[in-house]
Amino acid sequence: MAKLRPEQLGQALNKSLAPIYLVSGDEPLLVQEACDQIRAAARSQGFGERELYHADASFDWTQLLSAANSLSLFADRKILEVRLPTGKPGDKGGKVLQEYAKAPSEDNLLLVVTGKLDRNALKAKWLKALEDSGSHVQVWPVTPAQLPRWIAQRMKAAGLTADSAAIDLLASRVEGNLLAAAQEVEKLKLLTDSPEISTELMASVVADSARYDVFGLVDKALHGDARGAVKSLQGLKVEGTEPIALLWALARDLRALVQISQAASQGIPFERAAQAAGIWNKRQPLVQSALRRLSPGQLQQLLRKANGIDRAIKGMRQADPWAELLDLTLNLAGVQSLQPANERLSLKL
Repeated sequence: MAKLRPEQLGQALNKSLAPIYLVSGDEPLLVQEACDQIRAAARSQGFGERELYHADASFDWTQLLSAANSLSLFADRKILEVRLPTGKPGDKGGKVLQEYAKAPSEDNLLLVVTGKLDRNALKAKWLKALEDSGSHVQVWPVTPAQLPRWIAQRMKAAGLTADSAAIDLLASRVEGNLLAAAQEVEKLKLLTDSPEISTELMASVVADSARYDVFGLVDKALHGDARGAVKSLQGLKVEGTEPIALLWALARDLRALVQISQAASQGIPFERAAQAAGIWNKRQPLVQSALRRLSPGQLQQLLRKANGIDRAIKGMRQADPWAELLDLTLNLAGVQSLQPANERLSLKL
């Protein structure tokens, strides 16, 4: 069956449902939306159950064949979803996928989700077998030159229009972050009754969006730019940003750093570990910079500190969340706390 681009998927699903779908690419938003479309189409045709498998190095591929051959307890038909971040199932996994593709059951829909596939993977026998029996949705990165057109299409799908100046303004603000762009389009839908978005309205909405400044603060801290990170933190405080929003962004990347650090200690390549942790290609150099600067022990300590700040925000401990957010930001940027005794106290439950 045919290879599909994400924008072709909806029309293809309306015509018929393939027994196998392979979705590959390194744009998380587009991969997720393609998978959502496939699942929705499958549910509409009676695939009421979903079994999810994470195919890491220790995955037992016989589970997939057993699930394919077993009857569903709660539905007549089921989706078998396999997450394969590396795009490399290994010899055993490749053989299982080839075997499955020879005679896929009408009662199952196989959805295999991978990261970007390299040239060798695209020539692999298992991939060819899946393509022969199903459809391969290839997700390609949206380049800076393509981003304005992508935003315009996104707005059109939301029932909105805007001139090129307004679209270029949003494109420059999100800097390639498709999720951020999609969120802004959703915000525009809520803020106006008119389908036409003027440059003035776009400028107002974009300028009022502290969310990107939060992400910018975290990126500066990861890069080791303590001065810039603190300046962003102070600006966000003045603007009235809730401390929980800042903590969420900082804690999210701290958890990713811990996960990648642990994976590295097990010999897993950085790119593979970063992808598994949800770090976009564009942000991987920032994460590498932080990992070179912070030890695994320091990362665990920062995560505990974030937990302490969370309790302070919720009123479960007596502390100033903003002062502790400042300390956490400085630590992430590589500046050690000036009062270690107070820091130890803040980490106590």
